[in-house]
Amino acid sequence: MSSTKQLNNRSGDNASKKKCPLATGLEGIAPLVRTVEEIPEPITTVIKGNIPSWINGSFLRNGPGRFEFGKDNFNHWFDGMALMHRFYIHDSEVTYSSRFLRSDSYVRNSEKDRIVVCEFGTMAMPDPCKNFFSQFLSRFKIPKATDNASVNFVKYKGDYYVSTETNYMRRVDPQSLETKEKVQLLSMTTITARMELNIFYRIQGDLFLICFFYNIIRVPPPEKVEGEDKADFSGAQVLCSIPASDSRKPSYYHSFAMSENYVVFIEQPIKLDLLKVMLFRIQGKSFDKVMTWEPQHDTIFHVVDRHTGEQSKVKYSAPPMFTLHQINAYEDKGFLVMDMCCGDDGEVIGDFTLENLRRAPGEEMDKFYNSMCRNLPRRYVLPLTVTDDTPSDQNLVTLPFCQATAVKTGCGEVLCTHEELYDEELFQYGGLEFPQINYAHYNARPYRYYYACGFGHLFSDSLLKMDLETKKLKAWRHPGLFPSEPVFVPAPNATEEDDGVVMSVIITPRTEKSTFLLVLDAKTFTELGRAEVPVNIPFGTHGVFNEMH
Repeated sequence: MSSTKQLNNRSGDNASKKKCPLATGLEGIAPLVRTVEEIPEPITTVIKGNIPSWINGSFLRNGPGRFEFGKDNFNHWFDGMALMHRFYIHDSEVTYSSRFLRSDSYVRNSEKDRIVVCEFGTMAMPDPCKNFFSQFLSRFKIPKATDNASVNFVKYKGDYYVSTETNYMRRVDPQSLETKEKVQLLSMTTITARMELNIFYRIQGDLFLICFFYNIIRVPPPEKVEGEDKADFSGAQVLCSIPASDSRKPSYYHSFAMSENYVVFIEQPIKLDLLKVMLFRIQGKSFDKVMTWEPQHDTIFHVVDRHTGEQSKVKYSAPPMFTLHQINAYEDKGFLVMDMCCGDDGEVIGDFTLENLRRAPGEEMDKFYNSMCRNLPRRYVLPLTVTDDTPSDQNLVTLPFCQATAVKTGCGEVLCTHEELYDEELFQYGGLEFPQINYAHYNARPYRYYYACGFGHLFSDSLLKMDLETKKLKAWRHPGLFPSEPVFVPAPNATEEDDGVVMSVIITPRTEKSTFLLVLDAKTFTELGRAEVPVNIPFGTHGVFNEMH
């Protein structure tokens, strides 16, 4: 995928782009992707409004925070060094602190004062101090996977880890944000940045094998041993190995769907060319250059029993789409309902280069943004009782509230078409991403509400509450303010699904050091209070709330 979008060579025929209004006069967001200083010691914030006194814990956020070492600059937003943030909330007061993850990548880059570890969109150059022959040979060495875990926080056995899309995680102290030991789950594999139900890891097989498998790993959930202070992922086992539909071109993926009894691996037509993977170091190309969007291929849903590891013999497919984040998945009367954010142009992943994000405001930024697809919420429904006797060429979905269809074809495949989970008002907010639900009580269960970021700019510029029953939305949107992924925190003794608050970190490119933690009433989606902190925070990725008793 090209590092700079070729605006005139893109077909631009996806439906979401056509329906969303064209943006004009977009402001620059370069200040949201610049290096900042860490603040290891907690500082106080200024409270405006009211922070509910029942909120007691830490809102933890992760994301890129350093974009250069010496004279070397990273190319892609994903490449920035992980900066962890903590908003500690207690008795309606809030403090803020942050630390860079002391990953091997961060330490080595710092020691050399240049980029020496390859990242997603940046190829590390040979050591200039070596002679020409040594520099030449270094291009034939397979680069080690980065441990720059800048994507999310993961809780397991009471410990917190930060994760990324390689097989490395780092245990961290959720209070001081100090970096602890590195964890390598499996040799030469790729782990997701997103974990579901705290026991499953979506991982990807060896990129350098001729035959490629997607391995689903189950990590058992025993309690942490009292007094033990070390990472422990013992007992991890391969639940299922799914062969790629094209062993030469496995798919890129960021997350998976999981219900009470099933794991669904989504094989989408964003392909990794294995030949290019093996040659990209020699050619001096970064990893993002070996990914291609191939919409001539369908999307395939691989359904696996999460208890036995048995893979369904039914091939479920859908027209080409790409997805990064799932909203929820659950079973209902013999059907598997999957809700996710989807797009029609998988090349968008390679478009978030720092060059693109730092485009000049106005016409240049407008043209780039308007060329991109918009991600929209969709529902797919998989019938779980398909047999040889199931009739063909008729809709098998009989759930009265679903408009999605699933039709068995003459060759035994089940072709799925989605239901749109929104009405046209969503187009005014540019589609949505970073979905969150009331995970504590509604994960893998029927639900009504989810929360997300609207994308009227390259970065999210609104917060949305979506109602699945009415398909209506509520929004929080203010010019010049860019919110992070919303996180729902249920109120004590809640009796309804949306009893609680939604938290998000708000940043702005307009004014220096004008960040604040926003707390919304989840039911009305109106502001309860904010905690203002005089720091700059770059646009981040994911976060979690660590409740403390």
